[in-house]
Amino acid sequence: MNLGKVIGTIWATRKNEQLEGLKMQLIQPVSAQEKAIGTPIVAVDTVGAGVGELIYYVTAYEAVIPLQKKPALADASIVGIVDRIEL
Repeated sequence: MNLGKVIGTIWATRKNEQLEGLKMQLIQPVSAQEKAIGTPIVAVDTVGAGVGELIYYVTAYEAVIPLQKKPALADASIVGIVDRIEL
């Protein structure tokens, strides 16, 4: 799993039918210290995260596991909202 911060919402008037009803979020991968790592990515939101929230997400094959319609076309899925990080 990876940490990220939701920085925006993707609005699509047309998308693959397997993604209908799912929100897509723009997320910035971050370190445990919440410093940006790399470039933003698009992820399917399975938990109802909002802009500004710290989340954790999965990529690759694991990204489709939380989706109800399978096989789904997703490279990343938000699977949790982080309450706090203790180092």
